[in-house]
Amino acid sequence: MTEPVKGPASYFPSIEKKHGRPIAEWKSLIRSSPLTKHMELVAWLKTEHGLGHGHANALVAHTLAEDSAT
Repeated sequence: MTEPVKGPASYFPSIEKKHGRPIAEWKSLIRSSPLTKHMELVAWLKTEHGLGHGHANALVAHTLAEDSAT
């Protein structure tokens, strides 16, 4: 039996369903943004792309965590 997805990635299926873009595309947008701070990126996703706070926060948190691990 597989463990349920936890943390920011648990939002990914609903983000893709609601906004119609794959997670890889959202991550690419975040990485290509000139913004670098977590809350700046969250605010940008909310205002420019219409994401809710939870979805924007999950995408930014997961993307920045991935980037800091490399």
